[in-house]
Amino acid sequence: MKKLVLLATALAMVSGSALAADMRVKAVKAPPPVAFDPWDFAFGSALMSDYIFRGVTQSNHKPSVSAYFEPRYNVTKDLQLYIGAAGESISFTNRAAAEIDIYGGIRPTFGAFAFDFGVWGYLYPGGQCIESFGGPIANPLVCPGGSNFVMPNFNGMKKNVSFFEVYGKVNYTINDNWQFGLNEYYSPNFLNSGAWGNYTSITGKYTAPSTTFGASGVGMYVSGEFGRQWLGTSDSFYGTNIASPLGGGPFPNGVKYADYNTWNIGIGFTYKVFTLDLRYSDTNLSKADCNVFTSDYTARLTGAFTPTNPGGASSNWCGAAGIAKFSADLTAMTNLK
Repeated sequence: MKKLVLLATALAMVSGSALAADMRVKAVKAPPPVAFDPWDFAFGSALMSDYIFRGVTQSNHKPSVSAYFEPRYNVTKDLQLYIGAAGESISFTNRAAAEIDIYGGIRPTFGAFAFDFGVWGYLYPGGQCIESFGGPIANPLVCPGGSNFVMPNFNGMKKNVSFFEVYGKVNYTINDNWQFGLNEYYSPNFLNSGAWGNYTSITGKYTAPSTTFGASGVGMYVSGEFGRQWLGTSDSFYGTNIASPLGGGPFPNGVKYADYNTWNIGIGFTYKVFTLDLRYSDTNLSKADCNVFTSDYTARLTGAFTPTNPGGASSNWCGAAGIAKFSADLTAMTNLK
C-alpha cells in the first residue's frame, strides 16, 4: 500500500513539473531607455559686499550685484560646450557703472581631470574719457572732443577699456572632499591699456562631509587661491608726463605696470541652491603701484613718489579686503525638472 502511495506521489510531482515547464511565462517588458537631453543651462545671481578681481576692487570697496546665464550643450557626459553672459555693477574712473561679460568655451573631462578652455570678453559700456591734466584745452588729442572731467589727483582713464582674455583651466578631484586647480589667462591688451596681461593661479578646495551638520542639508567648504599677475607696458595715453622728484625720467610713450601677487582664502556655507561665502583677499602691490595700475579716482596725494608714479598719489584699491557674498546658482536639469 505504501509503495502505491509513493508511486502516485512521484507521478504527480513529475506531471506537475512537466506542466510547469510547458506553461508560457509572460515576458517582463524592459523599461524604455532614459532619453538623453544634451541641452542644459545654468543661471544665478549674487550680492557682494565688494567686487574684488584678482586682488583689486572693481566697485570702490562698495557692494556689487551680479547675475549670469549660461546655456550648455553636452556632446557626451564627458564633453560640454557652453556660452554665457554675465554682468556686475562696478565703479570705474571713466564713469562706467557696469561690467558685461560675454564668454564661451569647451569643457572636456578625463577621469578625475576636468578641463575648461575658452575666451572671455569684458565690456564696460557708458565710459567717458577722463584726462589727467587740463581738460579739453591741454591736449585734445588725448580725449577727442575734450575731456568730460579732469581728475585733481592727476589720474585719467580711456573711454573704452573693454578687452578679452583666452584661458585654460584644469581641476583635479581627489575624492568627495578635496579638489585642486590650475588656471591660466592671457590678454594681449589688458583693460585696453596697451599692456599685455598674464594671470596664473593655483586653487584648492576642501568640502566637508555631508554629515557635518547632520540632516540639516547645510554644506560647508574652505577654499583658497594664490595667483600672480604679470603686466606689460601701457600705451601713451597712460604715459607719465612729469618727472618724479625721486629721479628717473618720464615715460611719455607708456609706463611699465608692476607685476604682483594676489591671494584669497575663505569659508562657504551651502543650502540647496544658496551659498554664503566669507573671504579675505590681499595683494603685495604697493599703494603707489596700485594707483598707476588702476587710475583710481579716489586716490589721495600722499607723497608716494616713484618714477612711475610722479604725481605722488596712493590708492587703497589693491589692499587687504574682506568680502561677503550671498549667491544662488541653478541648472535646468537639476533644479527645474
